[in-house]
Amino acid sequence: MILLGRHGETAANRERRFQGQGPEPLNDRGREQAAELARAAEGRGIVALACSPLPRARETADVVGARLGLEPRPDARFMETDTGDWTGRLMADVEREDPGGWAAYHATDPAFRFPGGESLEEQMERVVAGFVDLTQAGALPALVVCHRGVVRVARCHTDRRGLAAFMDFDVPNGTLVAL
Repeated sequence: MILLGRHGETAANRERRFQGQGPEPLNDRGREQAAELARAAEGRGIVALACSPLPRARETADVVGARLGLEPRPDARFMETDTGDWTGRLMADVEREDPGGWAAYHATDPAFRFPGGESLEEQMERVVAGFVDLTQAGALPALVVCHRGVVRVARCHTDRRGLAAFMDFDVPNGTLVAL
């Protein structure tokens, strides 16, 4: 079994900004959520801990790892979606300034690509490749500390609707999800 944990809150989460692959650190609430995630993961028999190398996920994974007695292994395949030119921008500004792109993103249009970034399909391919390698390594159950987009594409991969279900999955900061 693979479990997914979303990193704790950042200032950009609170401000409703696209973080993408930016180097956002956790805020105080995010550090509390990391400790809550660690407690939620305890007692599940987790023997391997992987994480996105982005600071918000790595910091969360360090807290979880300290509680579980595991060293997090960073894997770039578990990084958040590359949101390209939208990175660092307020979602409300993107919606106002690029209504067509915003609509395509929310409709999970298969042709949508973040301007200057990647498509959700590309993200799903790299995330699934990371899960395959993690599974084949045989150290299960494993926990991957990652991002909302990673959790969403992973859930879409196992949903008959595919990426059309992307926006249907609510993934609050600090959430633990079993695949």
